[in-house]
Amino acid sequence: MINLSVLPSTTLIGRICRYPLRIVPKTMTVPILQGPLRGKKWIVGSQRHAFWLGGYEPHLQRLIAREVKPGEIFYDVGANVGFYSLLASVLVGPGKVFAFEPLPANVAYLRQHLVLNSAENVEVLELAVCDQVGVLSFRTERTGAMGRLETCGDIQVPTTTLDSLLHEGKIPPPTYIKIDIEGTEFRALMGAKTCFEKYKPTLFLATHDEEVHRRCCDLLRCWKFDIKPIAQTSEGRAEIFACSPRQL
Repeated sequence: MINLSVLPSTTLIGRICRYPLRIVPKTMTVPILQGPLRGKKWIVGSQRHAFWLGGYEPHLQRLIAREVKPGEIFYDVGANVGFYSLLASVLVGPGKVFAFEPLPANVAYLRQHLVLNSAENVEVLELAVCDQVGVLSFRTERTGAMGRLETCGDIQVPTTTLDSLLHEGKIPPPTYIKIDIEGTEFRALMGAKTCFEKYKPTLFLATHDEEVHRRCCDLLRCWKFDIKPIAQTSEGRAEIFACSPRQL
């Protein structure tokens, strides 16, 4: 699998390997070259080149591809431009994917990717998932990959909790949940207490702060979930796989 992350852009060989990618038009639609989404259509400028090269988070791609079964319900919390929503769409088949993403620019690409790939089993919810229903400040940044809820954000976004959506019957109970929301993971879990205790969904979780990571793990253990590390991708960021004992 082509994985440019093993060749840092700060090194000479890393810069040389990335140089040809500069001539690929950002508006161009290309097939994803490898991995579980090989052959699916992708807009080059929507995110980093690693996405269409197929080398984005290969460990997590493989795990999700192995675990997710047809006919199930998948929540993609922090869907960004739709890479994992698209992967889940393929895997659940006749099931359903709910993609949560509050940033308008990301939502635009997300919807385009779903249309390009005829992913009709994905519903987009333009919401930030946390522990309260309302409107909160959101800090955007240049790449669109690391925006987050923050007190002094530059835009306002609607927020929700998974428990409130389930209680109102707006979404069906999940079998799988992927959460990657740049530091608000604990708040998202707190807003899904009933969901996890009642439905026991399998969780793919990325945390972005050591203290947040500890609190998330403690909470999941309190809910009787078993936790396995997926990867320690960088300092302060970690990925875990959590499921109830009956799912093992």
